[in-house]
Amino acid sequence: MPRQHLPFPNGRLAVVAITRHGIALAGRMLTALPGATLFAPEKFRATAEAAAPGACACFAGKTGDQIPTLFAAFDGIVAIVSLGAVVRLIAPHLKNKETDPGVVVVDEAGRWAIPVLSGHLGGANAIAAALQQAVGATPVLTTASDARATLAIDLLGREFGWTFEASHDEIVRASTAVVNDEPVALVQEAGSPDWWAGHANGRSGPLPANLQRFARLEDIDPARFGAVLWISHRALPPGWAARLAGKRVIYRPPQEAA
Repeated sequence: MPRQHLPFPNGRLAVVAITRHGIALAGRMLTALPGATLFAPEKFRATAEAAAPGACACFAGKTGDQIPTLFAAFDGIVAIVSLGAVVRLIAPHLKNKETDPGVVVVDEAGRWAIPVLSGHLGGANAIAAALQQAVGATPVLTTASDARATLAIDLLGREFGWTFEASHDEIVRASTAVVNDEPVALVQEAGSPDWWAGHANGRSGPLPANLQRFARLEDIDPARFGAVLWISHRALPPGWAARLAGKRVIYRPPQEAA
């Protein structure tokens, strides 16, 4: 697997541990991810400071009371806490996939890294991959595109600074078309051609057979495809908005990358 990088600075990652063994594991994580912060109960302050010198914050009271602060201050949260407990703790604070942080649960033995929330846009899948490299935890990926190592619509080109224009329904439709092996047109008129090898979640092997590549939007018949992915600096040509209604995702590489 290619080396994974978080989709945000290490300083935006919090590691929460509530037992002595968990804190020791968290210290190993922070060694591999300098800039991250360890959150631990006040009663384990000495253990936390020894595990993560200068990079720990200890809290009094209940772990659940820290969730609003963690959600507001960090883009990614690693919880060395039971999966069921984490689900109950974060449930009252969930808003939407565009703004919720990526949350990953790791067992105290460091065997498994389980993305629980915001696998793609929030970066939880990328965090899990980084933890595999940091402490050997095996990522448990349940998102269909990652389980099948196919294209993740909402990650295409992120490593190159691409943005995308699409509604939530269009992202869902395009993602469904990809994972269900429907014909998908991928039209690239701009940006780096290495987006598959540089995919944000790491990909190897050939491009999936249901993705058909084109050099110009005008070369396709939209009716033949379940979704159209258009990588370009251009505005939609006249009449094409209606032809692509509900099935298009437009990607915008930085102008200097053209």
